[in-house]
Amino acid sequence: MRFRVSFIALLLLTFLSHVPCGLAANYNLDPDHTSINFKIRHLFSKVSGNFTQFEGKVEYDPDKPETWKTTATIQAASIDTRVPPRDKHLRSKDFFDVEKFPTLTFESTKVTDVADGRAKLHGNLTIHGVTKEVVFDLEIHGVGKDPWGNVRAGFTATAKINRKDFGLNWNEAVETGQLLVGEEVEITLEIEAIQE
Repeated sequence: MRFRVSFIALLLLTFLSHVPCGLAANYNLDPDHTSINFKIRHLFSKVSGNFTQFEGKVEYDPDKPETWKTTATIQAASIDTRVPPRDKHLRSKDFFDVEKFPTLTFESTKVTDVADGRAKLHGNLTIHGVTKEVVFDLEIHGVGKDPWGNVRAGFTATAKINRKDFGLNWNEAVETGQLLVGEEVEITLEIEAIQE
């Protein structure tokens, strides 16, 4: 009887040692391999930029979409469009007013339409002290180990918002009557996160 119990225990240990680990877990955004990007129209073309300082967490179990959660905090002053005078203007009261509203935040509320490595990620986005619901189109790239043994998960999330919904109203008309800055902002998040 003792031999039988020991044999069953050995079988269980062998099975568990081959179960893939790191699939259902908490992850931290890897700032070296994550980018928070945006585009907005400037006159007749689009200007792109990003935020360089941020942190966030992802709760992800591939088999349980109802448990997926994510939160992120972005430092507004870290905005970078590669033009220092423009970045200074974006940090001012005309736009982000970073002295009064130093962070942008996102907190997910639910995930829907999960199929074929894609989903809709719903959540509350706060910019300039204003919170609005935003839905991101989520592309799920998978989970695996890097060469150093860290378990990583990868995602791409895209959305479009109207900056005026968040109180970012500044604009200026040029002599043709065209407004200098567009209202629609295209957001693209390239996310790589490391298991805690």
